[in-house]
Amino acid sequence: MIELADRAPPVAFNAVLYPHRSLHHNGFVILMAAIVLVSVLIGAGFALIGAWPVSGFFGLDVILVYLAFRWNYRDGRRAEFIRLDGAGLTVRRLDPAGRTREWRFEPHWVRVELDQPPRHDSPLSLASHGERLVIGTFLTKEERAELATSLRAALAAHRQPR
Repeated sequence: MIELADRAPPVAFNAVLYPHRSLHHNGFVILMAAIVLVSVLIGAGFALIGAWPVSGFFGLDVILVYLAFRWNYRDGRRAEFIRLDGAGLTVRRLDPAGRTREWRFEPHWVRVELDQPPRHDSPLSLASHGERLVIGTFLTKEERAELATSLRAALAAHRQPR
């Protein structure tokens, strides 16, 4: 019996791109605990000297820092999946809300474009038939350059006659 996976075209290139997160969950918990502890101690000091309204602002600071981290972690759920196989070049983008969009390119026509040398704000894009798709916006310039090199090599190998 032939399984469905055996019929899938061979993959020439497969990359998953996602934003870098240097502070993982345990670090976040420790950092928030430290911020709460410092805010409580300083707020208690102000309350002891009679400036109790200031304590509320320390609580507000904790809430704002927490919300900023939540927003940052939500944004970190973005991802891009780039796949080159016999069916073509596919880019699937996952946004923070979990919605996906997909683009397909004919590998023989697509160009990988990146400024040389790449600047900090140089976009990496795929271009074909007058259309352009910017990918990897959250990557560093070095990561964009490495991705461009790898993708160009995979496309060149894919274009070679077999």
